[in-house]
Amino acid sequence: MKAAVFYGVGKPLQIEEIDIDDPHGREVLVRMVASGVCHSDLHVVEGKMPFPAPIILGHEPAGIVEKVGEQVTDFAPGDHVIARVTVYCGSCTMCVSGAPNQCINRVSTQRKPNERPRMMLNGKKITGLADGAGFAEKMLLHENALVKIDPDIPMDKASLLACGVMTGAGAVFNTAKVQPGTTVAVFGAGGIGLSAIQAARIAGARRIIAVDIAENKLAIARRLGATHSVDASSTDAVEEIRKISGGGVDYSFEAVGTKQTAEAAIQCLAVRGTATLIGLLPAGQSVEIQPGFVISGERRVQGCLSGSTRWRIDAPRLIELYQQGRLNLDDMVSRHGRLEDLNEAFRAMKAGEVVRTILMFPQ
Repeated sequence: MKAAVFYGVGKPLQIEEIDIDDPHGREVLVRMVASGVCHSDLHVVEGKMPFPAPIILGHEPAGIVEKVGEQVTDFAPGDHVIARVTVYCGSCTMCVSGAPNQCINRVSTQRKPNERPRMMLNGKKITGLADGAGFAEKMLLHENALVKIDPDIPMDKASLLACGVMTGAGAVFNTAKVQPGTTVAVFGAGGIGLSAIQAARIAGARRIIAVDIAENKLAIARRLGATHSVDASSTDAVEEIRKISGGGVDYSFEAVGTKQTAEAAIQCLAVRGTATLIGLLPAGQSVEIQPGFVISGERRVQGCLSGSTRWRIDAPRLIELYQQGRLNLDDMVSRHGRLEDLNEAFRAMKAGEVVRTILMFPQ
């Protein structure tokens, strides 16, 4: 099969021929149909998230089951699926306590060191960003990674649920638990931020303030549910949020991954407000917090990994919201491309030209 291989920071991804094994045990082989290009992939390409190369990136995949291992009972060839490539084991203390996104035994879902690797490049083992590889024609992974979807759901839209939408919406629904009638500020109107804005609207937030430096993204944010927007390139975002909200917001969400926006997300909080940090800052980057501001107002700062996702529960719920027309995935797809267009997709994302580019694979 063909796959886009990352060889190192500053180097364009290369299309290579990869050997992929047949499924065994609880493994499933999926033929890719669509794969979203996420900002986390760009972080790896730019060196903000260090990963050893070579590696196959991509973690917003949607496809069709081609083969299943002998122990698989929930999936069959022909099933349409989406995959969360950070697979959970289902039996560790984190999984059984309701936090599978924090699974501490993912190694149990992988092949053992003495077994044949799932994928090989030139006779040597190669892995994906997590347990799967979305920028490839096929992927082989544990069945826990998969959720079955109706065949009539467009694959390009469904792929968004695997990371961006799940992370942003989950931060609102699961991590912060936004309450009706409250005020919300979202820093960053990319895939994750727009998903948080939509989730805040669905949750019943009274005011939803979108913050970005690109007017084209702010326009989309207003269309998807933001009641107000702030152009941080021309105004002090914190001061503007305080004016709009009457002193500060009940909830803020940081979906950019910079020191400046993380600190602003904290500074714009009302008394007893909660800031949820989603964006991945560069490795080693610190954020400054004023203890007096946090303590005196009983403000809270919390992290959110993957939207505190319970994959098998949350994905079907988001799919149903999409089918009901309450969650807009269509307007979040800016462009379509092929595997060979991946480097251009990264350029467009970095330039702020797109919310999401979806790679489509010939069928």
